Amino acid sequence: MPNSPERPVYEGSCFCGHNRFRFRGRPFWITYDHDDDCRKAIGAPLVVWIGYPVKDVELLAGGPAVYRSSPGVRRHFCDRCGTSIAYEDDGLPGEIYYTIGVFDEPEAFAPEAHAYYPERLPWLKMQDGLPQYPAHTRPRVVKAQKHSCD
Repeated sequence: MPNSPERPVYEGSCFCGHNRFRFRGRPFWITYDHDDDCRKAIGAPLVVWIGYPVKDVELLAGGPAVYRSSPGVRRHFCDRCGTSIAYEDDGLPGEIYYTIGVFDEPEAFAPEAHAYYPERLPWLKMQDGLPQYPAHTRPRVVKAQKHSCD
């Protein structure tokens, strides 16, 4: 499928390049996430999640390892270089959220909101005018046992 403004195609990979992906179309959601669980999992002050329908993501190479961090939550990572790649939640069927860092063109994805804003680190001041949610930003089909990161 050719790349077009109506249906762009993006690609990305982990740090070592073992896992490579193609994303078709624009994501349906892009959000900053400030929650403790995601901060620990990613190893950074916050993460930006980019949400795609699973059907719009193609694995081109490799195959990420998966860690079940809590009931219904799966975190994808590279078992060679350790890159945090993606997040899935049983409460969000058919959706997968990729870290902004895996995209070859991260500048193409401007966040639209803040999730878990009250959990942000106190020294992190973001006055960007985006909506600030006290918890997750996408409604769940089923409630996860612990924080869900998006």
